Amino acid sequence: MKEPRIQIIPTLVDIEPADWDRLTKGNPTIKHGWLQSLIDSGCTTPATGWLPQFLTITRETGGRQQLTGAVPLYMKGHSYGEYVFDWAWADAYQRAGRDYYPKLVCAVPFTPCAGIRLLAASPDDRDLLIKAMLDVTGDTDVSSLHVLFPTEEEHAALISEGMMSRQAVQFHWQNRDYSSFDDFLSAMNHDKRKKIKQERRQVTNAGVTFERKVGTEITVLDWDFFTDCYKRTYRAHRSTPYLNRAFFGLIGTRMPANLLLVIASKNGIPIAASLNLFSDTTLYGRYWGTQEFVPGLHFETCYYQTLEFCIERHIQIFEGGAQGEHKLARGFTPVTCRSAHMIKDPRFANAVGEFLQRESGGIDRYVDELNEHVPYKNQPA
Repeated sequence: MKEPRIQIIPTLVDIEPADWDRLTKGNPTIKHGWLQSLIDSGCTTPATGWLPQFLTITRETGGRQQLTGAVPLYMKGHSYGEYVFDWAWADAYQRAGRDYYPKLVCAVPFTPCAGIRLLAASPDDRDLLIKAMLDVTGDTDVSSLHVLFPTEEEHAALISEGMMSRQAVQFHWQNRDYSSFDDFLSAMNHDKRKKIKQERRQVTNAGVTFERKVGTEITVLDWDFFTDCYKRTYRAHRSTPYLNRAFFGLIGTRMPANLLLVIASKNGIPIAASLNLFSDTTLYGRYWGTQEFVPGLHFETCYYQTLEFCIERHIQIFEGGAQGEHKLARGFTPVTCRSAHMIKDPRFANAVGEFLQRESGGIDRYVDELNEHVPYKNQPA
């Protein structure tokens, strides 16, 4: 058998979407359509501080090169859009007269969803990807390598190669074969069940109705409306939105079967929307925005409507994303996720390692405290 061919490529345009997606295990956040749409829409480019450096492995099979491994790798000039915060590390580098940027990041941009990062057809290809990433880090003028939100199996493989582990907390909802939303509520304690019913009634009494659109049901006007809502949310927080109308239009064309858009209307006029990705097993809550304040509207649009969708479709996990202790009262429970880091400078690596040990103890205590407030009558295992 010929030796595998390892390359770094700046775009996925020459890779067949089916060949790439075959390695993603059905995770829509890392599909060819999602990652290439970020490039084509100008969201992940050198101008935005995201230089794609996709690492690929191909092997000759039947006279053609077949993709057997890939990593969504980026050279970055900042730490925005990652949701694993290393600003303090960059500041320490700067105070020491060193450059923390550029750095290499293996991640799904702007998406704090855990999942497969080392797309590999076999364990051997996975190990080859890890070695290639570490080699690229050592051979290029970067300070470090960061693999964000990998699977537990991938994380263990990365740590076994000398990378450092970091913990974080997310909030996920688990479908325990609920037959309806009321069935889900019946599993919660009285106070939390009462609060959710009050929030839903508040929205209904305000005259707000909802429509859930999937895939090709989402129209051009819907994408225009959602984009406006999305931008308003960032402006309200005095931030610059990462994504644009072109990106939403592209994913609407390239991966419609993975998209759920929840639209809230008042007196027949749309006022809010949330965008979610989903597979057969998992729903990923992503972005939302509103043009009008209605008490409880955020919870209904982003959580309760999507929980109903998961129950109807027998989707097992709803990943609520980073941060947000308010999700605990809506049926989500804390989940520890991890990332892996390699710092080239030995002195900084030692300092970061000591920091991560202290931080890990704090995360464990935080999760224990959160678990004391899980809203179920009988805390799920």
